Order: sequence, then structure tokens, then C-alpha cells
Amino acid sequence: MITTLGVGFGIAVAIGNTIGAGIVRAPGVIATLLPSTRLYFAAWAAGGIYMSLGALQFAELGALLPQSGGQYNFARAALGDYAGFIVGWSDWISTAGSFAAVSIVFGEYTGDLIPAAHGHVRPISAGVILLFALLQWKSMKVGSGVQDLTTLLKAALFLAVVAVCFLHRATPVTAVASRAAVPVGWPLFVAFIVALQTVIYTYDGWYGVVYFGGEVHNPGRDIPRAIFGTVFSVLAIYFLVNAAIVHLVSVREFAGSDFAMGIAARRVLGLAGDNFIRIVVVVGLLSSVNAMEMATSRALYAMSRDGLFFPLFARVNAGGIPGPSLWLSTVVGLCFAMFSFERVAAILASFFVADYALSFVSLFVLRRRMPASTRPHRAWGYPWTTSLALAASIVFLVGALASDRENTPLTFLVLAASYPVYRSLKWASRRSAARAALS
Repeated sequence: MITTLGVGFGIAVAIGNTIGAGIVRAPGVIATLLPSTRLYFAAWAAGGIYMSLGALQFAELGALLPQSGGQYNFARAALGDYAGFIVGWSDWISTAGSFAAVSIVFGEYTGDLIPAAHGHVRPISAGVILLFALLQWKSMKVGSGVQDLTTLLKAALFLAVVAVCFLHRATPVTAVASRAAVPVGWPLFVAFIVALQTVIYTYDGWYGVVYFGGEVHNPGRDIPRAIFGTVFSVLAIYFLVNAAIVHLVSVREFAGSDFAMGIAARRVLGLAGDNFIRIVVVVGLLSSVNAMEMATSRALYAMSRDGLFFPLFARVNAGGIPGPSLWLSTVVGLCFAMFSFERVAAILASFFVADYALSFVSLFVLRRRMPASTRPHRAWGYPWTTSLALAASIVFLVGALASDRENTPLTFLVLAASYPVYRSLKWASRRSAARAALS
């Protein structure tokens, strides 16, 4: 693959990967579970701390193993083919689900803005997914150019929204605010874990540059810079957006809303404010779909490159794009687009954390197995920060399994069923490779 990418693209693709549908839907969901300003921001802070701890570890891993494909490369190098397959397979499926979820929200908001599009969420979602697949299929230059432009525009629009909100005083509440009681004891723990599912889904994507490690010009320097630049940018934007919303609207008032930013904007600009925010969201979602589709195809490409999937999907076209992987990922995304946003987000959160946990374990193993390897960047605070990140992942997964009996078990079921799938695919890919060698 072509190595032409730098820090700018790394930050752009990761911000595009991260800031999308989650920040639109998450505030109302979290406020419903934790109807207190302190608890609301505590959930966002806990997710931010977890993301920051993860960034310290991923910076070392990404610089040590600069290959396209994401976390799959870390787990395979440290723990073997099967662990790599678990991470690669779940990462591929979950990222495809993520861009599908984003396209669903895009369809919903487009329908709100354009009356003729109302009620056509699924066709619009599918159209967006196919549009970006076509743009990326042409060449990496086109895909990265679209990403740089849409991410810059998205960041500027979000910051404009924040500025407008802070420049106005909150007006008296005209609607009846939610009177939900703040949970205590075990119900509080359950509510906090479920809220963290939404927060982690919203933060996920900050490590986006590692999907393109083999295409970064100077990975030892640029991958850590891109990761830290992304984490700082995402933390700043999410904090400012949430602070701007709470500045104008109480947490209890936007509890249950699927568009808290719209409520805040209406306080300032009336109906025009609501439409303006929807336009901002629509532009931001386009950036997210593009970034996630690019990342998804790299995960499948990496597995195929290493013989854990069919060799066909390791092919790269003249523009540096893994075309077959891109199109299969697009098909999976189209299937996910048939479900609701909330269901997809709840299922994917545990996938993300399970992959993080295996990546943190991989760092411990690689430090022992490859002590003499050149490490352009070392995780600050190792092994303590790594242990804390891993412990947090385990606590979250156990808590999610105990508190969410509907969605989390599905994640564990898919992971448990991965072994027969792995054996079947590895056998099939070997046969396919043998036939190709004979022909």
C-alpha cells in the first residue's frame, strides 16, 4: 500500500471516526439514566479518562507495529492467529455497524430538514454508504481529501455552535422538565454502566490512525502525534458541546431527547437554530461515514493479507485501495443499516471494550517478547497505566454483562462463536490460496 499519509490525515480520520452520531444522541440517553448535572459530567469524564489511558498504550503499539488493519495487528503479534482473528473480526463487524448507525442518523436528520425525504431513512442511509464507497474506491487521494475537508468543516461548525450558545444567556424553561429521581446504590451502578456504554460508543474512534499504520509516511513519529492530537481535540470538543448545552438547558429537561443540541439552539435562535444545528449534524455525519468506511476495509484487508480470510480481500487496486474489502464491508454496513441506532450502539460498545482489553494485554506480552525491538514511543506510566486501563475494561465488561441482559450477552455470544468461524475461514482461505498457486 502507498505510504503518503501524515499527522494531519491521522487526526482528520480519527476525529471523523469519533465525532458523529454519538454526540447527537448520547446527551439525552445519559441524562435519562443520570438526571443530575454532576453525574452527567462524571460519566463523560470517566469515558474521557478511559480514552486517555488507552491512548498512552495505543501510541506505543501503533508506532511499534505500523501496519494497516488496526488493533488486529497488535493482538496477532502478541497472542497468535486466533486472538488476532477475534479482534480483527469483531473490529471489522463493529466498525461496519458504526458507519451504518451514523448513516441511520443522517437519514433521520435529512428527513427532518427536507420534507420530501421524510420517512425514507433506510434508502437515504444506503445511498450515503454507497456514495462514500464509490468515492473511496477511486483512490486513497480522493478518500483522504474528502476526509480532510469534511473534518475541518465539521470542527468549525461545532465550535461555532458552542460559541453561539455561550454568547447567550439561558432563557426561562417553557417545557416541563423531567422529574426522574437520581438513582442510588445498585440502581446507580447499573445506570452508570449503561450510561458508560453510550459514552464509550461516542468516544470510540480516537485511535483511527492505527487502521492506516502501513500508509503513514513516518509512523514512529506521526502515529503517536495523531493519537494524542485526536484525544485532545475530542475531549475539548465534547466538553465544550456538553457545557454549551447545559448552559442553556438543564440536564433534566433534555433527558430522553434525541437532539439535545437542537433544544439548546432553539433557546437562542428559535426554529432557525434547530435547522442550523441539524445542518451542522448532517455535515458532521458525512465525515464520520467516510472515515469509518475507510477504516473498516483496512481491518478486513489485514486479516486477508495474513491468511485469516480469503486472499481475494487482500487485493489492492492501482489507487492504493483494498477494493474487495471495501465492497464487502459496504455490504455488511448496509445490513446493519436495517436496524435502529440505539440497538446497534448498545451492542457495539462491548465489542469496542473487549478489543481494547486484548490490545492492553498485547502490550504486556510484546514488552516481554520483544524487549530489544526499537520503540519510537513508549507508553507513559507503563505498567501502571496499562494495568489501570485493562482493569477498567474488565470492570466495564463484567458490569455490562450484569446490568444489560439484552445486548451485552449478544456480544459475548458472537465472541464465543468465533472459534468455529475462525477454523472454517482459515481452512477455506488455505484451500483458496492453494488453488491460486496451482493456477
